[in-house]
Amino acid sequence: MRTAQMQLSEAEQDELIVVAGALADAARRETLAHFRSAGLGADSKETQRFDPVTVADRASERAMRAILALRRPRDAILGEEFGPREGTSGLTWILDPIDGTRGYLSGTPTWGVLVAVADTSGPIYGLIDQPYIGERFSGGFGRAEVFGPMGRKLLAARPARPLGEAILFSTFPEVGTPAEGAAFARLAREMRLVRYGMDCYAYALIASGQIDLVVEAGLQPYDVAAPIAVIEAAGGIVTNWQGGPAAGGGQIIAAANAGVHAAALAVLNG
Repeated sequence: MRTAQMQLSEAEQDELIVVAGALADAARRETLAHFRSAGLGADSKETQRFDPVTVADRASERAMRAILALRRPRDAILGEEFGPREGTSGLTWILDPIDGTRGYLSGTPTWGVLVAVADTSGPIYGLIDQPYIGERFSGGFGRAEVFGPMGRKLLAARPARPLGEAILFSTFPEVGTPAEGAAFARLAREMRLVRYGMDCYAYALIASGQIDLVVEAGLQPYDVAAPIAVIEAAGGIVTNWQGGPAAGGGQIIAAANAGVHAAALAVLNG
C-alpha cells in the first residue's frame, strides 16, 4: 500500500473528510434534481462515439467547485467537466460529477459521484457516492466504511480464491483496443462469473467484499482516484495492467487481494 507523502494532522484529516462529505452532499442534490426527469437530454463530448454529458454533470461539478472555492481555496482541482485549477497546498481534489452518465441518462440507479483528495503519492481519501441508492463508500486515513439504507458497516475486500471461483466486472464488454480486448477475453474465460455495466459501483463491490476483480482500459484519473482510495483502505489493490501505479488512469485492474491480483495479471500479460 502507498504511503502518503504529506504529513497531515488528525485535525487536517478530519477537515478533508468533512469537506469531501460536503462535496458529495452537494452533488447528490444536483444530480437527483435532474435524474429521471422528463426531457433530460445530453450532448456528446466525442464525434466518433456517444460520450454523453448532461446539465446534471455540469451542475454537480459547479456545486462542488463552489464549496472548494470557499473552504479549500489553496487546493488544486481536477474535474471531468471543467478541467484543472492550480493550487499551492500540495493537495488536489479529483472530481467526477457523475460516473456513469450513460446509466444516469438511461435511468439506471448505479451511477455515482466520485470525490477524492490526493497528494503527490496519489489518492489519500475518497468517496464513491450513490445518490439514488443512498449509499456512500468511503476510504482513507485508516477508515473504510459504507453508510446507507442498511446502516453503517466496515468495508473489507474478500480473501483470495482461484480465478475459477472469482467474479470479474467491467463497464463495457468491448475493453479498450483490440489487443486489450483480447487480453480481457483471456481473463474472462478463466472466471466463474463475468458481469458488465456497473460503472463505479463495481469498484465499491470490491471494497465491500462482494466481487474479486474489475478490469478496464482507457480510464481517466477522475474515473479511478476515489475507487483507488476506497479499495486500498478496504485491503484491496489497484494497479495498471503491469502492476504499476494506477492513479493516472489508462489500463486498470482492481483486485480484492494480492493473490487474485497476481493471477489476473499473469493472464492479462500472457
